[in-house]
Amino acid sequence: MTELLLRDDQDGVATLTLNAPGSLNALSDAMLAALASAIAALAQDQSIRVVVLKGAGKAFCAGHDLKEMQAGRAAADQGRSYFSDLFHRCAAVMQSLQALPQPVIAQVHGIATAAGCQLVASCDMAVAATGTRFGVNGINIGLFCSTPMVALTRKIPRAAAFEMLTTGEFIDAPRARELGLINRIADPDALQAETHALAATLAAKLAPALQIGKRAFYDQADLGLAEAYAHTGAVMVQNMLARDTNEGISAFLEKRKPDWA
Repeated sequence: MTELLLRDDQDGVATLTLNAPGSLNALSDAMLAALASAIAALAQDQSIRVVVLKGAGKAFCAGHDLKEMQAGRAAADQGRSYFSDLFHRCAAVMQSLQALPQPVIAQVHGIATAAGCQLVASCDMAVAATGTRFGVNGINIGLFCSTPMVALTRKIPRAAAFEMLTTGEFIDAPRARELGLINRIADPDALQAETHALAATLAAKLAPALQIGKRAFYDQADLGLAEAYAHTGAVMVQNMLARDTNEGISAFLEKRKPDWA
């Protein structure tokens, strides 16, 4: 059988490739399990500084596997237990991307729809090829994209998210960048190079500082203003007391490269 999820490590960057092009890399039960396992392994891998997530074939990800979902409906309780478990597992995978110590960059092409768009929004950054389309179009088949909405409304303005969710219309890459869903756009033949240039930039930074900063970035976003400053002030103290941070500041003042451990 073809491996559903591929991992390739180079220079501190781990690239995960959704490898089910026949289903447009749908988030099947098996794909979610593969992602959960890979993310758990990356969380413990100190050699990896950045993670890139991409899809094989014509598209990044078309969302949940609708054929599999319809099969799950045949359960004795009309699929209630299956659907509840499916959305719980999917939410856990999405949250685990933000919980990863390493920054995660989505490399997007073709389409990213429904839970596939949720996957992009759950990554820390995204680079998309020109021509890529993004949508949360479950409404077109009578299924409001309620779980994808969670990640989307935390990434882009609410009015824009509501329009996407209720009309089922796609947005293109320039609009996605304008709204903040993606960071950069590249020609299709330059997509991988652009993504890996961004990943290499991050991989060259002090890893503990990035890890501290990523966690604080998400933690402070859920706090009030005063609480956010109190929390991030404590994080800055922790960061300042690190040996490698002291070395980085000294190196800057002395106009030399830092000697990081």
